[in-house]
Amino acid sequence: MDIFNDISAIQNRIAEISGAPPAGAVQTAAPGTFNVALAQALMPQLAPPDAAAPDAPAPVPPEQINALVQQNADIWQVDPALIKSVIANESSFNANAQSPVGAQGLMQLMPETAASLGVKNPFDPAQNVAGGTRYLRSLLDRFKGDTRLAVAAYNAGPGAVEKYGDVPPYSETQSYVKNVLGSLDQYRSQP
Repeated sequence: MDIFNDISAIQNRIAEISGAPPAGAVQTAAPGTFNVALAQALMPQLAPPDAAAPDAPAPVPPEQINALVQQNADIWQVDPALIKSVIANESSFNANAQSPVGAQGLMQLMPETAASLGVKNPFDPAQNVAGGTRYLRSLLDRFKGDTRLAVAAYNAGPGAVEKYGDVPPYSETQSYVKNVLGSLDQYRSQP
C-alpha cells in the first residue's frame, strides 16, 4: 500500500467531482494572480534541462500546484499562503529543483526529512507538497503556532531554533524568514 498514491488518486477524484481542472491541464491565468507567478516560474529559461533531476516529471501547471496546496492545507490545517510562500522561496515553483546540498522538489525536502515523512519520490509534486506541509505542521506545533520560528526551523532546523530560543543568527536563515514572511503577506492579500 502506497499512501501517497492513494492520496493522489483521492485528490484527482476530488478535482474530477468539483470540476477543477484535471492534473496536467493548462489554463490561462488572469494577470496579477498567483497562477501567473507560477506560470512565470515554470518557464523553461528558469529551469534549463541540465538542471532538472534525472527522470524528473514535466513542469507542473499552476492549477495543479494550487490544488495540491489547498488540499494539503485542508488536511494538515496549515495556512495555504504559508505553503505557497515556502514553495516560492524554496524552489520558485519548480518541482524539479535540486539544491547543491541535496534538497529536492517544490518544498526542497532533504532526503532524510523526505524519508521520515514517507516521501518516496521528492520530485513527485503530490508527495513533496504533502510531506512539506506535514513537516510545516509539525514545526508549527513544536513552536506553539509561532510562524516566524516554524519558518526559521524549516530553513535551519528545529534544533538551531531551540538552541537560540529565536531565529538563529545565521544571515541565510534571517533573510529566509524575512522573505517567506513577506511572501506570506503577499499571498494572503491575493483573492
